[in-house]
Parts: sequence; C-alpha cells; structure tokens
Amino acid sequence: MNKLLSAASAAVLSFAGFSAAAQEYPSKPIEVVTHAGAGGGTDVTTRMMMLRARRELGEDMVVVNKRGGGGAVAMDYYLEQPADGYSILTFTIGHAATLAKGKTEMTLDDIRPIARGTDDPQILMVRCGAYDTPEQFVAAQKDEPILYGTTHLGNIDDVSAFMFTKKGGMKTPKIVPFEGGAELATQLIAGAVDAAVLNLAEAGAQIENGDICPVVVLADERMAGLPDVSTAKEMGIDVSFSTVRGFVVAKDTPDDVAQKIEESLMKAMQHPVYQAFLTSAGLDATSVAGSEVWGDQISSMVVDMESALKELGFIE
Repeated sequence: MNKLLSAASAAVLSFAGFSAAAQEYPSKPIEVVTHAGAGGGTDVTTRMMMLRARRELGEDMVVVNKRGGGGAVAMDYYLEQPADGYSILTFTIGHAATLAKGKTEMTLDDIRPIARGTDDPQILMVRCGAYDTPEQFVAAQKDEPILYGTTHLGNIDDVSAFMFTKKGGMKTPKIVPFEGGAELATQLIAGAVDAAVLNLAEAGAQIENGDICPVVVLADERMAGLPDVSTAKEMGIDVSFSTVRGFVVAKDTPDDVAQKIEESLMKAMQHPVYQAFLTSAGLDATSVAGSEVWGDQISSMVVDMESALKELGFIE
C-alpha cells in the first residue's frame, strides 16, 4: 500500500512539475529563423516584431539568418529544431513558392501559423509621364509586349507580371531581373525597363520625387498609402499578389506555448512602435492578422503559386 501511495505521489509531483514547466515558457532565448540577409525587408520586419515581443514574452529573442535556396535552407534548418516554441520561422511568399516547387523537405503539414506581420501588395510602376492612365498602360500592351523589371525569377515578382498580362489579355511581357528593389527603381528611371514590379517601400523616395509613378496595385482593395491608384480588380483583371511576411512554429508545438507566442506577437505588432513601422512602409494595421487568417492565406498562397508556376512552365 505504501508503495502504491509513493508511486501515486511521485506521479502527482511529476505532473505538477510538468505543468509548472509548461507555464514557465519561455525560460531561455528564442530563435527567430529568417532566410534573408541583414537589412532586407524580411529581416527588418522580423526585428521590428521582436522589439516589443521580447517584452511581451519576458525573454530575449535572436535572429538566425539562413540564406539560400529561396528560403529552402532556412526551412530545412527549421525542420531540425525541437517543436518546443524556442524556434520561430519567418514565413514569406517566397517560402510558399519554394514549397510549391518542392525545393525543400518542409511541407504545409510541418508548420503551424502564428501571426502575419505585413501584407504588402505588388505594385506595377512606371516612369512618370510614360503613361497617362492605367487604361493606357494596359492598352499599350495589347499591341506589343513591354519590358518588366523584377527582383526575382520564378517567384512572386515575375509571376505577378505574367498573370497580370495574361488575365488582362495583354502580350506576354519580357522580364529583366535585377539584384534588388533599389537597383530596379534606379533602372526604371533610367529607361532600362518600361515597368517594374515593386513594393511601396522600395520606391518611396522616387515616388515622392515624382520620378516613378505607381500605375496599378495588385490587391483586392486600394492601398491607404496610394488611395488614387486603381487596383487590377477594379479594371476587370482578377489578379491579387502581395509580399507577405509572418511567423510560424513547428506543427507539434504544445498548444499553450503556441497560443502564448501568438498572443505575444499580436500585442507586439499592435503596439505603436510596430504600427509606425507599417506606416513608414505605406501599410496599415490590416497587415497584422492572427493565426486563423494567416493560416488560410499560407494555404492559398501555396496553391496559387503552384498553379501559376505550372501555367508559366516553371514547374511540371
């Protein structure tokens, strides 16, 4: 009998210890894994989230940059980490494309959505004065293709250009890739390309100076930062693509830990410091969304990217 009581007591104490340990999360620094180099849009978004998330979680957070393979290196690295909440992955539209191409060991079943940090629509931009209206921009491409500058091949930028022209009944564009948004904006002004696929933050200074003009936003609704620029959907072209950045954890992360991470990150990104960051990038509070909205978007991104990449011949 005494042995039974001792065993029961030990089990109770063990369970209590387990519960206490779970409630104590986090008790050590948390890694946030990104695929981008320091100073890139994904890296900056991650670090801006972390400014307040550290305080909300009561523990330090550190960025781990794993570059290469369109996010594949970061995703494969992440698969090797324990599902304990001490490792968070920054997930973007680029990761969705890499998943669609099967270039990583990761699948959608390996991750659990936490929160979205940015939803930054793709914008078609031209040199100011090149086209008077978005309708004229479209009409010009009905007769002959134009040169589009992008910062990727086989990813969101050129997919955006291809799908816009395809669904709008325009000629297939000629794509010219550049190293980054800053170079692309400069080359657009110089006349190296006729149009560019950019985000608002990438050409903010040139837009303010009157050198570059946004002509069409590839979003469901007009942007707060560009209230006078039409969306493709308004023009009858059913195309919507955004550069999205958010956060996920391993699928088997304990529910209470995942919930605490979501609550903390949502509070952090609703704070005025992070909201000011969104405003500086021409975005607004609607960029921030919880796990349900973010999870649906991740799933649809992968499906849409796979469909578009197949149609364009990037994957079989």
